[in-house]
Amino acid sequence: MEGQKKLKKSKVVKIESQESWQHHISHANNKGYPVVVHFSAFWCITSTLMNPLFEELASTYQDAMFLNLDVDEFKEIASKFEIKAMPTFVLLNGGTAVDKIVGANPDEIKTRVDHFIHSAPSHK
Repeated sequence: MEGQKKLKKSKVVKIESQESWQHHISHANNKGYPVVVHFSAFWCITSTLMNPLFEELASTYQDAMFLNLDVDEFKEIASKFEIKAMPTFVLLNGGTAVDKIVGANPDEIKTRVDHFIHSAPSHK
């Protein structure tokens, strides 16, 4: 084992089904966790480039839920949140969208997510 790197478990939850979406949103609401959703598409280079940043944010903010959702797989959910471009980051509090960041601007994303997480009502 010496010299081998441990694989880091992702803190970002990839939405795999409609049920998975409902479960995670429901769980976050019950626990009072703020939720950050990365609406992406596998074919969108800019979305893919934001994945490491999103992982970093998920590792930084342990008391929030970070979800990654492919808009092509879940058109109904993307439509509900009026996603028109990728990447789009939607900040949810109690299941309600409170902010939306369109585009790949790492500084803007970090700033707004930080503000959102620190201003969201605490679940403690």
